[in-house]
Amino acid sequence: MTPWCVNAGFIAGEETTLVVDAGGNTLAARTLHGYASAARLGNKLALINTEKHFDHIGGNSFFRSLGIEIWGHPQLVRTPAEFDAEIAGINDAIPDPVRRQRNEAHAFFYETHLALPDHSVQAGQTFALGELNAEVMLTPGHTQTNLSVWVPQERILYTGDCVVREYLPNLDASTPADWPVWLDSVDRIQALRPEFLVPGHGPVARAAEIPDTLDFMRNVLREAIDRGVSPTATERR
Repeated sequence: MTPWCVNAGFIAGEETTLVVDAGGNTLAARTLHGYASAARLGNKLALINTEKHFDHIGGNSFFRSLGIEIWGHPQLVRTPAEFDAEIAGINDAIPDPVRRQRNEAHAFFYETHLALPDHSVQAGQTFALGELNAEVMLTPGHTQTNLSVWVPQERILYTGDCVVREYLPNLDASTPADWPVWLDSVDRIQALRPEFLVPGHGPVARAAEIPDTLDFMRNVLREAIDRGVSPTATERR
């Protein structure tokens, strides 16, 4: 999945606006910040990362430069070497050899630097935003750092990459031992009965679409568990 298609958003209360994921780079973060700031003028802003992958945390450095607090899973730790490898991998995927030789992937990461969360979250932690609350739900599986953000008053759930739509979920970022854990996370998401589900990638799911969306995730995971390989693997592990 390309890093520029992550579903980042925000929850605007009367006093605080919580931004969910920072996008893949500084340019994405600037856009998010602009919309989040305009939604409730004068609100304090905070940022939460739903996982460790760079399409979710790449824009952190822009929020950090503005003094905005960043929250994330206690195990959300990435290194500068990993960030450099991310840029190199995207550059290697450029089809045109001349553009590849020019390292044009660096244009996408203009003024983008690695920045990790300032604070760790816990399961059940609540962000009081004013008349709205945002609750943290740990939903591991895709990675051990995955979490979801639940707004009970509006019955809206941000799932990060625990759920995706119109994409195969990325099981290669995890191991076969993680897939049953991921199944459990999907079941706990369904138990909330959200009316709107914002997946990590793909279109937002409304109430009538959510059961099929979650069944798709389950079917992919169960097949992978039965076969012992991810959907995109070419050989049995």
